[in-house]
Amino acid sequence: MVRILSESDVAALLDLGELLPVIEDAFLAQGRGEVERPERPHFPVGIGLDDEPLGTGLTMPAYVHGAERYATKLASVHPGNPERGLSTVNAQIAVTDARTGLPEAYMDGTRVTGARTGCIAGLAARDLASDPLRVGIIGAGTQARWGTRAIAAGSDLEEVRIYSPSDSKRRCAADLTERGITAKPVGSPEDAVAGADVVLTATTSEEPVFPGSALAPDALVVAVGAYSGEMRELDGETIERSEAVLADVPEEAIETGDLRDSGLSAADLVPLSDVFEGGFTRPEGVVVVSSVGSAVLDAATADHLVERAESQDRGRVVSLE
Repeated sequence: MVRILSESDVAALLDLGELLPVIEDAFLAQGRGEVERPERPHFPVGIGLDDEPLGTGLTMPAYVHGAERYATKLASVHPGNPERGLSTVNAQIAVTDARTGLPEAYMDGTRVTGARTGCIAGLAARDLASDPLRVGIIGAGTQARWGTRAIAAGSDLEEVRIYSPSDSKRRCAADLTERGITAKPVGSPEDAVAGADVVLTATTSEEPVFPGSALAPDALVVAVGAYSGEMRELDGETIERSEAVLADVPEEAIETGDLRDSGLSAADLVPLSDVFEGGFTRPEGVVVVSSVGSAVLDAATADHLVERAESQDRGRVVSLE
């Protein structure tokens, strides 16, 4: 028997305040080597349907030692989706019993992806910046909204400024305001970044999305958009100004467009888990957190949601026989 959790089921089960410590524990397990996280293949899709690839497919399995379940996420990134009225990132997650290998649950993974990635920004802001926070957001899609909501779940916000080159910034600001987070759209990347304690970049850009010269002297920059060598959100000046560069997965983050030409190596990057272990003291000056995403976070979130679903008898239980 398999429990099917729809998008509405996942929405009802997810609470960012409760998810933040789950994600923190997952980072601690990853930092201690207490996880299985195979390489994450990603590949172009849609070739032959159009002259160019239409998107990217990703397969992301992981297991946290001691957990009752492991998970495999099937994700996609299609930059043209907003023009279709669809999310850029979409995903499904298969959850399997770790004792028997039998399928246990299948759930919408799009909301999980947004929430667990948002929690990276929420935890970084909570532990590496001081309340109340002035937050600058570059990007206005689903991930920008989740990141802002997660920051608000872990910190007190003074203001939120959002920039994107389209009218989506107004829709994003309106959506966040409806959720109790007062946000306003601004006219340029500099307007979003200037004076911000925390800058969150959540785009699919292949070029830097703001000038590093615009950053406040002690800004925390959390970049969650770039996960490949072709993608880039940060310019060279941002990296040069940084007193420390942290990463959720250093060996993968160093290969992104943000860092591959920085002169840094994976050994120069501080694992984000060190922050939660208490082994990292934030220096004065600009600090960068580079996130490529880890399937460990998906596995931990999925396990958390299945437990909640079982306790609440949420979702639909079906047989695959």
